[in-house]
Amino acid sequence: MKRIIAAAAVTLFTASLALAADVITLPAKNGDVTFPHKKHQELLKDCKVCHEKGPGKIEGFGKDIAHKNCKGCHEEKKAGPTKCSECHKK
Repeated sequence: MKRIIAAAAVTLFTASLALAADVITLPAKNGDVTFPHKKHQELLKDCKVCHEKGPGKIEGFGKDIAHKNCKGCHEEKKAGPTKCSECHKK
């Protein structure tokens, strides 16, 4: 029974990755942000880097979390956009 439950969990997790959008557009006051989700999946390989509670929407996601986590990660890795105009397109 445990193997069946584990197999079902792995199947659901894998299916959620397959169903995730390739590109997500996030509306923002100073210009929409286009987020290449698939590219981040391929680079990071671990959903929990961004999705602490597992696949799905990031709880409480908004400007503060995006600037702290997304911009912070880009600055730390010295890769990806870090300037306002590089993410926010009008």
